[in-house]
Amino acid sequence: MGPNAGSFLPNQGLSGLLKEGTKHITGLDEAVARNIDACRQLSAIVRTSLGPNGMNKMIVNHLGKLFVTSDAATIVRELEVIHPAAKLIVMASEAQEREVGDGTGLVVAFAGELLDHAEKLLRMGLHTAEIVQGYERAGEEALAILETLAVHKVPNVKDVEAVTTAISPSIASKHYGLESVLAPLVARACIAVLPASLNMFSVENIRVAKVLGGSVSDSSVVSGAVFLRNVEGTIHKVSNARVAIYTCDFEASQSETKGTVLLKSAKEFTNYNKSEELMLESKIKAIAESGVTVIAAPKFGEVAMHFLEKYKIMVIRCQSKFDLRRVARTTGAIAMAKMNTPTTDEQGRADHVQVEEIGSTKCIVFRQEKEGSRIATILVRASTQNLLDDIDRSIDDAVNVFKGMTRDSRFVAGAGACEIELSRKLHEFAEARPGLDQYSIKKYAESLEVIPRVLAETSGFDATNIISSLVAAHAAGQSTAGLDVAEGVVTDSMKAQIFDLLITKHWALKLATDAVCNILRVDQIIMAKMAGGPKPRDMQAADAMDEAP
Repeated sequence: MGPNAGSFLPNQGLSGLLKEGTKHITGLDEAVARNIDACRQLSAIVRTSLGPNGMNKMIVNHLGKLFVTSDAATIVRELEVIHPAAKLIVMASEAQEREVGDGTGLVVAFAGELLDHAEKLLRMGLHTAEIVQGYERAGEEALAILETLAVHKVPNVKDVEAVTTAISPSIASKHYGLESVLAPLVARACIAVLPASLNMFSVENIRVAKVLGGSVSDSSVVSGAVFLRNVEGTIHKVSNARVAIYTCDFEASQSETKGTVLLKSAKEFTNYNKSEELMLESKIKAIAESGVTVIAAPKFGEVAMHFLEKYKIMVIRCQSKFDLRRVARTTGAIAMAKMNTPTTDEQGRADHVQVEEIGSTKCIVFRQEKEGSRIATILVRASTQNLLDDIDRSIDDAVNVFKGMTRDSRFVAGAGACEIELSRKLHEFAEARPGLDQYSIKKYAESLEVIPRVLAETSGFDATNIISSLVAAHAAGQSTAGLDVAEGVVTDSMKAQIFDLLITKHWALKLATDAVCNILRVDQIIMAKMAGGPKPRDMQAADAMDEAP
């Protein structure tokens, strides 16, 4: 028998059954109500950031890094939510980020609204099982209706103008007014690296280089890669470059085992040094004779630098393995682990490799003009680092919208039009249901109105009047009627060219509904006492010089 055998005392409930310090919450009023309240608070934080006029959140994380953003994915990630029920909503938003890359705010706001209405149904006397059943049925019907609401399709994803129109609303929802500058840049960059097989498009092939200073209108697209650093030597420009990449330090080779060399005179010492230098020079000479004009490696020795300058080879120091990987992907070079002479197949190609001064920042630019590059870089200019970071997140969302278009290029009406139309059709569906789940379906339909309501509130308009106007317009057959956030009136989203990707809405509705149903099924919360000792080390922490891929 174990050391704790026989310590269980009867008539003490869960406190006698579980370890000391374990918290347990049971019952409708306790567990379900607390879960709903926690999720409602998380939703309240995120929902005010939705839309073109959404408010920014200022977050300082545990490392002291400041974030000023309206991007829901960043807000949810940096808040470090610990409540178990709210964590389910966070997981749903993270799943949305992985699946589509956009629409995380919709998941959190809609889930919070669904739980808010679920609490009202519980107060009415409905059982959680009936609410869950109704929500699941409403979710299935909503996804079926959504398929019929597609109003726009991009027939050719290589058409810059059509792609610009499609991704503009995604950028406008974060940086209203900058979409006319950023959307064409993103469209050109995405189309430049579009592979023959559309399904093979990778978000990683669109890089963002952030240069402080200037204005956003000074931003541009480079067909190739940009690195915000200077070269090591005196050679700053190479045309028709042939590139070699080494993952080892570029210096005199050292033996794998320690050895002792006995030198009896100064002449022997001089000859020993010369032999090392001659060996290094012979290696660099062989590399130069193979046609290499640019070398990228993590570190360069002083003697190696001397000979590289002698043979007119440009030297680029890349301490980050991610940067070396980008150079390889841009030029088509194969990274080598030893200082061997690269073969023709192992060498990369670039039309121009040169140092350019942008503002006061020196940048190394790899340009591929003749042949299509596998990487395109959007060079972003802005006045503050926080604005640069936020524009980077907006560009990432827009690139993800383009990736979604390569899978399914159908779009629904934006500006709240799709949600109002879905709500209207779900109300009609609920009226025809015979059981108690019709109450849940009606509340599900009402929850969809949260998006146009938040758009109106953040724009400073009377949400009640706006919603009633939109509902009236849709009842009159205007299925694409949405909210004009500038004027506060009902407008035709088709004419205004405000579209949302259908696949984004599909996954947002599905993930939010699943998360809410999971939370409503919980009737007990049991939390063990936190273990003592140091916290586990972050397994994702890489080298100090590494950046995110």
